[in-house]
Amino acid sequence: MIKHDYHHGNLKEEFITIAMDFIAKEDTEKLTLKVLSDATGTSRSAIYKHFKNKDALIETIIEKGFDKFDIETTPYLKDKSKTLIDRFYLTGQLYVAFARNNPNLYRLLFGKKYAHIREEILSIKDKDCSGFSALQKTVEDGQKQGVLKKENSYRQAIVIWATMHGISSLIIDGFMDVEDVYEEMYDTLFETLLTGLVANKVKIISTIPLLNKILQPRS
Repeated sequence: MIKHDYHHGNLKEEFITIAMDFIAKEDTEKLTLKVLSDATGTSRSAIYKHFKNKDALIETIIEKGFDKFDIETTPYLKDKSKTLIDRFYLTGQLYVAFARNNPNLYRLLFGKKYAHIREEILSIKDKDCSGFSALQKTVEDGQKQGVLKKENSYRQAIVIWATMHGISSLIIDGFMDVEDVYEEMYDTLFETLLTGLVANKVKIISTIPLLNKILQPRS
């Protein structure tokens, strides 16, 4: 194939799309600049105009990946037409679904391999950190409503996030054979999580039948 040094359309966006599609099917370690070159029929020099190396490409993918993560996992956190507990429950389901549907991207976003790049472009303490700020805000809403214990909202959000991350990692990395029972396991996990977060003597309101069955006023 003859490779050309020209821009057709928005070449950078095309490179990013190809890279994201590649990661959807293959491990991130298999992604190279040559993959982009071969897919577009352009020379390596054309790629270097946009990405000086693979790390630069990965940085962009991480940014785009967190945008995708935020869009797909946080809508219920911001939906105040639903009860607080339902917002948490449904968001947790979306979190697990994101990991199951995008395992390679999920590992890239939250794994250690490219943590040095991730930490350069975002921090969990940033107000705009993908998903986390919305989660912490929802925790604070729960505290104001008297539904959640009035403790450090940052720490409470970390506990919730870590719980969702834990079950997601178990599922996609197969540390335990939970794929066939992950929905049941999620419900049990969610009940246990709320036990430590919900304020005493609070009647939990939910439109989800399962939650109404298992969550009673705390004594």
